[in-house]
Amino acid sequence: MIRYLYGDELDIAPLLKHTMFLDRADQFKTRLGWDVALEDNGYERDQYDPLNPLYVIYQKPDGTHGGSMRLLPSTGRTMVNEHFSDILGGGEVRSLSIWECTRFCLAREAEPRTAAALMLAGGEIMENFGVKHFGGVFDARMIRIYRMIGASPEILGSTGEGREKISVGLWSFTNEARQRVALKAGVSLALSNLWFERAFGSDCLMLAETA
Repeated sequence: MIRYLYGDELDIAPLLKHTMFLDRADQFKTRLGWDVALEDNGYERDQYDPLNPLYVIYQKPDGTHGGSMRLLPSTGRTMVNEHFSDILGGGEVRSLSIWECTRFCLAREAEPRTAAALMLAGGEIMENFGVKHFGGVFDARMIRIYRMIGASPEILGSTGEGREKISVGLWSFTNEARQRVALKAGVSLALSNLWFERAFGSDCLMLAETA
């Protein structure tokens, strides 16, 4: 199932929180070899985790983390604007209708449908919070994953070549794309909406404006 938790809510799901930050360490440090610092407890957290982002998390039946992504409004601090603006020629991605998506993480041996379920949940955020696009930085390996689940971004700029290529992109989510991703995820649109309403209720637009 999908859980939507702000940073200051993670402690209500301690096992989910614990395994998410450990899986982030495993993916970004161990498997991908990124130059990221780990905390003494083995967690991978960076300067954006204390900003109370919204985490979209795929929770496995045993309560542990299967996959996740982190969302922040682009009107505040974002990774793209603070560290990757050179890819955009010094420009910025900053709009009330754009949120940044970072730390897209899949646990080892995650179910094939996990990535699509996270994308479907991202579509719920877009539809119900009035978000038109997600922006983010991604490496070359993610292009195949995005294409596989039917949610490829519009690429705004890139640097590097081959496996070292880094890009900045924008994602939109049409009704047709939503249908395709739901099929890949094996999740009905009704169930996806139920998971969202469990987290936010029906008055989510007001919540989005005050978050």
